[in-house]
Amino acid sequence: MSAFRSVVVFATDGVSTFDIGGIGAIFADRLEAELPPFDFTVCAERPGPLRTDLGLSMHVEHGIERLDKAELIILMPGYDTRPEPTPELVAGLRAANRRGAIIAAFCTGTHLLAATGLLDGLRASTHWHLLDDFAQVYPNVTVTADTLYIDEGLVITGAGIIAGIDMCLHLLRREHGAAVANVVARALVAAPHRDGDQAQVITRSVPGDEDALFAGVIHWARNNLDRPLLVNDLAAQALMSPRTFARKFRAAMGTTPHSWLLAQRLSRAEELLETTELRIEEIARLVGYNSVAVFREQFAKRRGLSPRAHRQRYSRSPEPSYPSMAAG
Repeated sequence: MSAFRSVVVFATDGVSTFDIGGIGAIFADRLEAELPPFDFTVCAERPGPLRTDLGLSMHVEHGIERLDKAELIILMPGYDTRPEPTPELVAGLRAANRRGAIIAAFCTGTHLLAATGLLDGLRASTHWHLLDDFAQVYPNVTVTADTLYIDEGLVITGAGIIAGIDMCLHLLRREHGAAVANVVARALVAAPHRDGDQAQVITRSVPGDEDALFAGVIHWARNNLDRPLLVNDLAAQALMSPRTFARKFRAAMGTTPHSWLLAQRLSRAEELLETTELRIEEIARLVGYNSVAVFREQFAKRRGLSPRAHRQRYSRSPEPSYPSMAAG
C-alpha cells in the first residue's frame, strides 16, 4: 500500500477534545505548503452525538462502516479504562488489518486494539498507570513501561495524550518523509521527532535552571551537527562533568545524550536527503560522520532503508544525477 491519505479516527464517549483537535491539526490540509492532502474523518459505532471528556456534545456523522476504506485508523481513548469492543468493531479492525491498513492506538485505545487479538505476540505501549492492568488482561501482548510509542508495522501503539501526537508525527515521518513531518511539527510548535523508546515519566520535580541550560546546549548541538560531537562536548557547553551532565540530561529529556545526538543526526540527514540534491557523502559529513560507510549502516539500521532508498521514496526534489567517473 502506498503512503496513507485516508485517516479515520474512531471515537467513543469520553473522547478527549484535546486529542481530537491535536490529531485533526496534524492531518489538516496544508496545500499552501505543498504537503499531501489528507481525507480526515471521525467515526463512532453509529452516527450521532458523543459526549467528550469536557462534557461537550460532539455530533459524529459516520458510523463504523467508515473504517472500510481507511488507510490509517486511530483508536482514541475514552471514559472506560478497560473498553470492550463490539463484535462489529473487532470485525472491522481485523478486516482493515488484512487489507494492509495501519491501525494506531494510544492510552486506553490500546485496550481496544488488544481486544481484537491483533497485538498478540507483539509489543505494545500504553499509559503508565494502565500498565499492570493491561498486562493482566492481555498476557499475549508484551507491554513495555518506558516507551512513548512502539511501531510494529501495521499496528502502532502509544502512551498518553502527547505521546499520541508523537506517534502520529512518527507515522507521518515513516510514510511521507521527514520533510513533511517537520513542516507539520513546526506548524503545531511541536517536537518534530521524539524516539519511541524515550521514557514516559520524567523524574524531576519542578522546572529549574537546567531547563534553560539544556535548551542552550540543544540549540548549540543542532547547529553543530557537522562536528564529531561527543557527550563530553555537550557537557562542556553545559559547564558540567560528563557524568553529571549525562545523569541530568536523561532525567530531563528521557533519553541519553548519545541516543539524542544520534537521533538528531539521522533526522537532519533525512531532511537533507528529501529536500536537497547533495551527494550522500556530503550529507554524511554535514551530519557529523567521518565515514560514509558508518553513516549508511546506522541510517539503514534505524530507518529500515538505505540513504539512497530513502531519497528515492521520499524525495521532494528530482533524483540527483552525477557525471560518470568512468572516463577518469
